[in-house]
Amino acid sequence: MGLPGGITCVKYLMFIFNLLFWLAGTGVLAVGLWLRFDPKTRNLFEGESSPYVFYTGVYILIAAGALMMVVGFFGCCGAIQESPCMLGLFFFFLLLIFAVEVAAGIWGFSNQSKVVDDITQFYRQTYNNYKENKQDALKETLRLIQDGLNCCGPSTATEDLKVIEDTCPKKDMLADLIIPSCPDAIDEIFNSKLHIIGAVGIGIGVIMIFGMVFSMMLCCAIRKTREIV
Repeated sequence: MGLPGGITCVKYLMFIFNLLFWLAGTGVLAVGLWLRFDPKTRNLFEGESSPYVFYTGVYILIAAGALMMVVGFFGCCGAIQESPCMLGLFFFFLLLIFAVEVAAGIWGFSNQSKVVDDITQFYRQTYNNYKENKQDALKETLRLIQDGLNCCGPSTATEDLKVIEDTCPKKDMLADLIIPSCPDAIDEIFNSKLHIIGAVGIGIGVIMIFGMVFSMMLCCAIRKTREIV
């Protein structure tokens, strides 16, 4: 006996959602591996003075991407093969990710100032190390941070900007005069835009809840259908 029409719709929605989830995980994993093994940033992982925040973030990206691919695989196969076992594994991993997200959100909000201080310290340390030895890996790291935050230098002082002028975002002359320092940009993101970060996190959490509900609906419907047969 086949699945009811409504559950069949849920089945294909689950497949499409998890296919997109798997592709997103592939992208996250690819970015993490690129940052880890690219010749321009690989040297940051070598030596005792390696920046803790950076390499920890890269390894989290790699682990998160791999986990997303596993979850997407179980969701896709469980939906299309109508496998209660795979759907159960999908539910378990999604619940695990949801719990980690909630814990990370609570920790982030309660340690907001420490997170800002750690990231700012990492930027200043990278800047000072580049100022001393001019390593290409450090230069690429500064470029990635400054392009992402649309900032330049540890301060707006001319002598600081001259050291890393070629790593700053390329803009017209007027924009160059008003571009913020990176410590100010970091502080702005975690303070003035904190509600946006929270809203994105809540949105992802809601999507995960729907994914878990749909997986259980589909799993129960498959088992019920097999019992009837």
